[in-house]
Amino acid sequence: MPVFEYIGKDSAGKTVKGNMDVDSVRSLKNALRRDRIFLTEYHETTVKGGKAKVKAGSQQKQGSRDVDFGEWFTRISPQDISEMTRQMATLLKAGVPLVDGLAATTEQIENPKLKRVLAQVRTDVNEGAAFWRALAVHEKIFGNTYFNMVRAGESSGNLDVVLLRLADFTESQVRLRNKIIGAMTYPVIMMCIATGIVSAMMIFVVPTITGMFADLGTEMPLITRILIFISDMFGRFWWLGVLGMVGAVTGFQRWKNSEAGADRWDYFLLKVPVLGDLIRKIAISRFSRTLSTLLSSGVPLLTAMEIVENVVANRVLAKVIAEARAAIREGDSISGPLKRSQQFPPMVVHMVAIGERSGELENMLKNISESYENQVDTKVNALTSLLEPIMIVGMGVMVGFLVAAILLPMMQLAKSMRG
Repeated sequence: MPVFEYIGKDSAGKTVKGNMDVDSVRSLKNALRRDRIFLTEYHETTVKGGKAKVKAGSQQKQGSRDVDFGEWFTRISPQDISEMTRQMATLLKAGVPLVDGLAATTEQIENPKLKRVLAQVRTDVNEGAAFWRALAVHEKIFGNTYFNMVRAGESSGNLDVVLLRLADFTESQVRLRNKIIGAMTYPVIMMCIATGIVSAMMIFVVPTITGMFADLGTEMPLITRILIFISDMFGRFWWLGVLGMVGAVTGFQRWKNSEAGADRWDYFLLKVPVLGDLIRKIAISRFSRTLSTLLSSGVPLLTAMEIVENVVANRVLAKVIAEARAAIREGDSISGPLKRSQQFPPMVVHMVAIGERSGELENMLKNISESYENQVDTKVNALTSLLEPIMIVGMGVMVGFLVAAILLPMMQLAKSMRG
């Protein structure tokens, strides 16, 4: 009889590991189900002592070596998740059973990776697993917020309503992200083009022109000598610059990923003029929108606060939320710790306090999120409008430097020839 090493999730959502001596995978699943454990992975010990790692719910045949290389280059975007969620909500609202709804949605999905994941979720649900627990196996794709809201929806019997809220929430986050990316695309492209053109001129064009002047033996102006020096550095030691840049980026990433470095970097970002205010507004918008959606879906406050710690994407603000969660556990309000931290604007603290007193915290948080999303949109547009003239001036300065460095010796040469 084979021995299986298994990994699963218990009723609290915690990971459980163990060994079991059973005759088949079906017997393993049935035994774990009696213990209220949902199987996610298992390793069957072979005769030679080897292990074959298998994902629970996988339909791959033994000995199959088929590999879909296309999936390596495919990613599951928030927009894909949003569309899938809305389709599921529509089907459930129309009275379609969950398993049939998952099957119909899987057929409509175009993303091959998401199609495979949702097919596995359907298999797990069909075998008796709760929907949220089947989603929790793919936590990296759906996230804590998603399957916790689904869990609350299943418990309350309002899964279709919760899925609609999830779709709206995901779409709002996608819109905010697309606004920021769209606003920054043009300046980044222009900066890359300008850098490429100047680098090419320094390496290929400038040495040819300055070499002609050097052959004439005339005294070069200071600005031309500076240009020749920079061009010479580009031509001879470009590889050193590349290595230095790679080393600097690698070192910075290692420092930023460390515990102390991450704290200092996030604190620094919040203090940067203009950019820090924008980062804070984005974080507060995400905090308010996520917490409002979770509370409206029936997720307990302490669980919701734990989830939103990871949503703000800033360790300084995440620590404030963690302190607020600890204070709430001891009977304090949400607004108190937020106010004491001085990291949240007074208006946000005041509106949260009003929402707590009036019992309309979810709606108040939603209003905060909408207000800050509008402020982020306005700020991003203003920054984009400001970046364009700054970049034009910067490119003008670089072009002017090149032109002056080349024209000045030509003018000196023409003057000496006339004299």
